[in-house]
Amino acid sequence: MIRTLPNSKSYLSGFKLFTLFYFIFLFAPLVITMILAFNDSMFPSLPWKGFTLDWFFGEGPQKIGIFYDKMNLRAIATSFKVAISVSILSVVVGTMAAFLFEQEDFKFKGALYFLMIAPLVIPGVILGISILLFSTTVGLFIEDTFGIDIKILRPGFWLIVLGQFSFITTIVTMTISARLKKFDRTLEEAASDLGANRFEVIRLITLQYLKPSIIGGAAIAFLMSFENFNTTTFLISSQPTLPIILYQQVRDGSTPVINAISFILIVSVSIVAVANLYYGKKEET
Repeated sequence: MIRTLPNSKSYLSGFKLFTLFYFIFLFAPLVITMILAFNDSMFPSLPWKGFTLDWFFGEGPQKIGIFYDKMNLRAIATSFKVAISVSILSVVVGTMAAFLFEQEDFKFKGALYFLMIAPLVIPGVILGISILLFSTTVGLFIEDTFGIDIKILRPGFWLIVLGQFSFITTIVTMTISARLKKFDRTLEEAASDLGANRFEVIRLITLQYLKPSIIGGAAIAFLMSFENFNTTTFLISSQPTLPIILYQQVRDGSTPVINAISFILIVSVSIVAVANLYYGKKEET
């Protein structure tokens, strides 16, 4: 809709109605899931049987709340560890890659950009299978040839981190690179003229300018890692992440404790998103 052009009342009414239904379709499942977290029922669905907090604080034996559910708490802890590790790696590598792409004399910029984009084009299932087969093959070869067992190549925590890092770092690089393109290089020249060395210029001028995009990229990396399922499902060992454990519970049958987990995650992500948006606008101002 072009606001500067006149529009009929029917068109405006239809546009508002479409917007209303769009947001209802988008948020209604989340709202229902959050409400059912307080349903006094043994099933994570309707009908409503009364209000309860047992799915948060219940100690059992019939109703075990999320704060006493060791299996789900262990999965949440694993997801947090993976997400934090992926965020740190993605921000460090993504920032360096953004600087590299801004170098005009870098000859292999096109080839590196293609390699960076490739994991985003490949489906997550294929990416997970490929990483698993590659790491298993390399690990067995090294163990058979040199007698060295490299644990990082086994399915487990670090393989999950490397698998998610392979495509999440691309998103972070694009986020930081987009802001770096708007950077005024004369600020670096002025700092150099005033006696700052190259390291001080990057630390005090360039990185300070990139701080909002670095924080935003870290937040995106954390959320993408925390909710990733397709790639992670092929790389887990005995310690699954939260999306995997939730899928297993939904598949096999679960209690509304999964609604309680969803409630906590939705509220937490909303707070982080609002805080990140507020901080970004504050930095821009």
